[in-house]
Amino acid sequence: MQTVVGQPIRILIIDDQSIVSACLRFLLESKPSLKVVGETSKASDAFIVARDEQPDIILLDIDLGDTDGLDLLPELLRVAPQARVVVLTGIRDRAIHCRAVRLGAMGLVTKDEQTEVLLQAIAKVHAGEVWLDRRLLASVLGEITRSGKVQPVDPEALKIATLTPREREVIVLVGQGYRNQQVADRLCIAEATVRHHLTSIFAKLGVTDRLELVIYAYRHGLTQL
Repeated sequence: MQTVVGQPIRILIIDDQSIVSACLRFLLESKPSLKVVGETSKASDAFIVARDEQPDIILLDIDLGDTDGLDLLPELLRVAPQARVVVLTGIRDRAIHCRAVRLGAMGLVTKDEQTEVLLQAIAKVHAGEVWLDRRLLASVLGEITRSGKVQPVDPEALKIATLTPREREVIVLVGQGYRNQQVADRLCIAEATVRHHLTSIFAKLGVTDRLELVIYAYRHGLTQL
């Protein structure tokens, strides 16, 4: 993501409840690091705003009245390819949560969480991390395995062979759900060094973010749940 350092995180809110949208805007814009660039409840408007504003984060509700918010997700990511989606929902159905992740959501927050949790999720997802509980991530990875959509190892062997021992250690810890500072603490290195390793790992393996890395590592036996 190419957001300029020091600039606020630009957010698009998609929610069919006007009171919820207004409260979210008030909450988010009370933080100097955040800026709401649009809010809408209609699919057609959402695509237009996402295309024109190119937000950093899209806050997407699943239940949009007559529309399933998840049906919008692939097209939103197509018209705003740099955006990352955080699903904000009152629905607690694990299968629906898994579908959101499979469609490209990088974070999921339920509406009964504290406001601080939402703010943390936005910051972490914007930084390239995922905001998913471990059970949800395990469910998604389990579905990938059961569906048979596991990539063959041989074509990727050369990529994996380029990883250094330290990079493999970082992958193991990321796969276990540790965040950058926790990885740094366990390996006794600086957090900046962890970020450098992740940049190198992403380039070597051809993945773009932590979620893709975890799925890749799980598929190819580089980490275990």
